Amino acid sequence: MKMSEAVLNKSGLGTVRKENPLGIENFFSEEQFIRIQELMYPKSAEAGSYLFWEGEPTGKLYYIRSGKVKLRKSTEEGKDFILSILQPGDMLCEPEDGMRGVHSFSAEVIENAELGVIQWKDLEILLYRHGDFAVRFLNWTALMHRVTESKFRDLLLFGKPGALASTLIRLANSYGIACSDGIRISLKLTNAELADFIGTTRESVNRMLNGLKDEGTIDIVKCRIIILNLRALRQMCHCPACPSCPKEVCRI
Repeated sequence: MKMSEAVLNKSGLGTVRKENPLGIENFFSEEQFIRIQELMYPKSAEAGSYLFWEGEPTGKLYYIRSGKVKLRKSTEEGKDFILSILQPGDMLCEPEDGMRGVHSFSAEVIENAELGVIQWKDLEILLYRHGDFAVRFLNWTALMHRVTESKFRDLLLFGKPGALASTLIRLANSYGIACSDGIRISLKLTNAELADFIGTTRESVNRMLNGLKDEGTIDIVKCRIIILNLRALRQMCHCPACPSCPKEVCRI
């Protein structure tokens, strides 16, 4: 048994999952990730529950071992936006800034989840003691900021069709499975949820998806979207080429 597996088994968290190539584990060495695991305590969460609500105090990080977590942002008018859907291997982290100390979004569990929870104060001690780990963690948080900035770029600059195209590309990078016709997005989403990703109505998403389907850009089979022409979607959102926008950034 590997050392990392032994650490997790001892803490009751099971073995490390590596299905997510964009997960936080891939940004640290094995030794550094073991240090993170040693801080975790296990937590189970049922679908429909919330890890925290917008406005509640921060102070914890959540490593997703199984299940899925949806991040939501609400406006004063009662409109909900979906910021992201996290999968196993992702870390949910909203660092304390020393001033505000409250969450700026809510975290809803949409699939029964097993998590590793870290107290922010414990992570701070680890950052103080290990400079190499602190640098890697800083690199990871900087990457998360790049992801957020790229989402805002696509949502604001290229209209709703461009925002939808960008969202489909990001879903393909995060949940895509290669198939004979193209890329099948394994995550099942309603048109209303797609609308919440880009700040529009379900009816608008219906029209745009039907248009993409008529053009041969996508297909929809058993409520799953299959991307047939990725190049067409990239043109719609003026997608920058790699390495300026790698998959680590172009994710949901």
